[in-house]
Amino acid sequence: MLYYIAQYITDRLSGTEWEPTFSWLRLFKYITFRGAGAAITALLLSWWFGPRVIEWLKELKIRHEFQPDDVGTAGYVDPRKNLEKLGTPTMGGLMIVVIIDLTTLVWAQWSKLVLLTLFTIVLLCMLGFIDDFLKLKYRNTEGVRGFIKLYVQGALTLFAAFYLLFNKDTHNLISEVMIPFIKEPVLVGTTGAIVGVILTIFVIVGTSNAVNLTDGMDGLAIGCVIIVTFVFLVITYVSGNAIFAKYLQVPYVPGSGELTVFCSALIGAGLGFLWFNCYPAMVFMGDTGSLALGGVLGMVAVLIHQPIIIAIAGGIFLIETVSVIIQRSYFKYTKHRYGEGRRVFKMAPIHHHFQKLGWKESQIVTRFYVITVLFAVLALATLKIR
Repeated sequence: MLYYIAQYITDRLSGTEWEPTFSWLRLFKYITFRGAGAAITALLLSWWFGPRVIEWLKELKIRHEFQPDDVGTAGYVDPRKNLEKLGTPTMGGLMIVVIIDLTTLVWAQWSKLVLLTLFTIVLLCMLGFIDDFLKLKYRNTEGVRGFIKLYVQGALTLFAAFYLLFNKDTHNLISEVMIPFIKEPVLVGTTGAIVGVILTIFVIVGTSNAVNLTDGMDGLAIGCVIIVTFVFLVITYVSGNAIFAKYLQVPYVPGSGELTVFCSALIGAGLGFLWFNCYPAMVFMGDTGSLALGGVLGMVAVLIHQPIIIAIAGGIFLIETVSVIIQRSYFKYTKHRYGEGRRVFKMAPIHHHFQKLGWKESQIVTRFYVITVLFAVLALATLKIR
């Protein structure tokens, strides 16, 4: 919005005596300036609204009141059902998403890529909100059933994939499959389109649920999301700049530079939320935030024509997901084979395994941050190593 206002004023004053006085409005043409503005705005809004949102959630009694489910079955626990977390307000992800959306609309140009990204985060936020609401309001430990979540996430992803595929400006984002460290598409044409649609589904749905699984300790999920978003902050800017993209031999995606503003808003809102979510947490994001943030990271990866990069940058999310898959699969296999289920980890997701080993929560979170930074560096290395 500010870009359009500044552009309107600049055009109206062009050639008049007032033009030099308002020449500073040209700053709004620069993505770097608007990105910085978005980050600061989102951070300040989070600090301002954070205490008020927490008190509001407490008044509505939106807090954890569940007991842990039977972790003795497959050694898997819903990461938001720990006894020591009972009574802490949840659904704070609603604040994150609202601030990201408002900040992005204020500072970014409203391109189709930006609007598709905002649509994604809002829809997944609504899905997570309903899930949290059912758990809290009706004491429904399952919330929205898993297959329904997958249907909604899949429908969103299919819509996005086909929208991009059948739009001449974004057709290649789906029809040409790119792999990190390789300059040229590995698949094109009809085959590329089919694989591209399938890959889009896996990336967005997978990342959405992966971040959801990671959201099990104070500051863990949001901190890792912030670090991963820094990677996309760089890559979106490079992908949207024809000169940088050509120099680094990465896909140039016209308009993707505006996603830098979105990433900046996400970082600012994330840092503001981490202020209240760090140990001991004053508020949790819940599925309302984790499903939305994970899914939108996947969407950004698709929109910059680097879908697989999320598996590198978000390697910690992949590890968390694989730990759950291994735990459940091995338990079912051994129960069928030997009549008694056995575990690979003491508990899954894997951050609970380390907790069972005696690591303190703050140690686990910090060490997972370190690992995420290493994955982030590797992801950024793909810009040069081709």
